Amino acid sequence: MKDFLNQRIDALDRQGLRRSLKMVVTAQGREVTVNGRSVINFCSNDYLGLAGDERLRVAAEETMRARGFGAGAARLVCGNFDVHEALERELALVKHTPAALFFNAGYMANTGIIPALVGRGDAVFSDKLNHASIIDGIVLSRAKLHRYAHKDMNSLEGMLQKASPAGRKLIITDTVFSMDGDVAPLKDIAALAKKYGAWLMVDEAHAFGVLGPTGAGLVEAEGLGDEVHVQMGTLSKAAGAYGAYAAGSLELKEYLLNTARSFIFTTALPPAVAGAALCALRIMREESWRRERVLANAVLMREGLSALGFDTLKSVTPVIPVMIKDAALAAAMSARLLDQGMFVAAIRPPTVPAHTARLRVTVTAAHTVEDIARCVEAFKRVV
Repeated sequence: MKDFLNQRIDALDRQGLRRSLKMVVTAQGREVTVNGRSVINFCSNDYLGLAGDERLRVAAEETMRARGFGAGAARLVCGNFDVHEALERELALVKHTPAALFFNAGYMANTGIIPALVGRGDAVFSDKLNHASIIDGIVLSRAKLHRYAHKDMNSLEGMLQKASPAGRKLIITDTVFSMDGDVAPLKDIAALAKKYGAWLMVDEAHAFGVLGPTGAGLVEAEGLGDEVHVQMGTLSKAAGAYGAYAAGSLELKEYLLNTARSFIFTTALPPAVAGAALCALRIMREESWRRERVLANAVLMREGLSALGFDTLKSVTPVIPVMIKDAALAAAMSARLLDQGMFVAAIRPPTVPAHTARLRVTVTAAHTVEDIARCVEAFKRVV
């Protein structure tokens, strides 16, 4: 076995695809200590700058003091704490839906929700750039997978037209694509779902807390709350905490609570995690300036990188890809940026398609105008 593993590791090395862990020893924030040196963090999904917020730490400590640390069992056994239910009520309020169900992680949400909704004989229509957890959820469901070209409504409609009239049809899309920073044409997708009698599910992981008048996500921004049947999202990005949710009707919550295997067959997240997430949601509602600042910072960063001639694709969000194409070059540029004091991740296959390696720059509400200027200047020096 060791020979096989070493051969595969060597192959990754030769292709510039071998990854390694970088150790952070400080709280997440605009500045972190990585591998022993202080750098400006431009690769975190902590969009609102809440991951290191003192209020979340205090909320977690207070919850842990009252409820202990471990949940002890699955929520359907004895692991359902009052703070879990309070978090779900707050999620439903923030998402403008009748109900919400708290999952342990985004991956577990997608791999639980999708197989609960569809199975053999059904069809799922998924954007080609959807997150891996969506694809794995579809595979687990055993429904027939149709992957339409990225944001291509002609491609999607053609597949819907050819689909068997028997069985359920489910369209799934990310609302913000995590490696490209662009947004789904959600109004057009919703119209096609209605036309062809399909259910519509969205993954709001990178939109939640950032887009929409109150930060509820792209569904809110587009006014499509009545058209989207399942809204999934995470609490580990803009909310700065951990966990995920399915938001929708009361019936959806009751059904998933009884059928989503990744909810039923796992120990509940520690109450302290739910306490911190609950605190984060309240901050998100009260401090709208965080959304305004992160979006303004994203404009500044895109303009600065574009002025240097970099291709940032069609990003309109705090996720800003810098297309490099060659995986080894992307890794080398990431290392040189770190030497300049800028922590920017190189994203390589299989996370992105072959020959589309990139540097993924993310900005947060914690970044200053000076931070962004320094990052742009560092890009100029490492070309």
